[in-house]
Amino acid sequence: MTKPELISFKICPYVQRSVITLLHKGIDFDITYIDLANKPDWFLKISPFGKVPLLRVNNEVLFESAVINEYLDEISPPSLHPADPLLKAKNRASIEFASALTMTQFQMYTTPGREDYKKCRQGLLDKLALLEKALEKGPYFNGEDFALVDTAYAPLFMRLFIAEKKRETGLFDRCPRVYDYGEALLKLSSVKDSVVPQFEELFSSFMKKKGGYALSFRD
Repeated sequence: MTKPELISFKICPYVQRSVITLLHKGIDFDITYIDLANKPDWFLKISPFGKVPLLRVNNEVLFESAVINEYLDEISPPSLHPADPLLKAKNRASIEFASALTMTQFQMYTTPGREDYKKCRQGLLDKLALLEKALEKGPYFNGEDFALVDTAYAPLFMRLFIAEKKRETGLFDRCPRVYDYGEALLKLSSVKDSVVPQFEELFSSFMKKKGGYALSFRD
């Protein structure tokens, strides 16, 4: 098998999930960055939805981060999924929940109006409260062992923590286990190294351009 190539946008959280998996498993790979605001023609020809990530393997193309991660997990044992079928299914469901959290977080940071911001913030708080109940062990989602589900949450926490440094919103006031979970994930080298060195600057600049109320420093 030739070295897989990941097609990426530098601040995409879904791409980051696959980078974390590749790094954690020690899979050698190439990465190609594109500008989603100016998508190259070659990318549009191979991306069914015009989105990243894409993984090119032996002239084949995989899309959707969850699918890519499942493939990477299968070709490089041991698996990052729990062995128990029910727990594995619950982990897969929580990966979908992490996607919902990521989207709610994005909406909260980009919505321009105060009332819409408050509505999105409450939606995020409600979801974080559900995650708090699910985190019974720690430091990771299933306990001591890092799992594929953790790759889905790490990008979310990286962005939440960056934004909270700029303007504290009290998201973790009632979710101490969620906060500890995020801290544990962000300490991992596979998570730290899953973004470009200038990630925080790029992410902050991107959010600033969106003009969202949450990061506008208004009361």
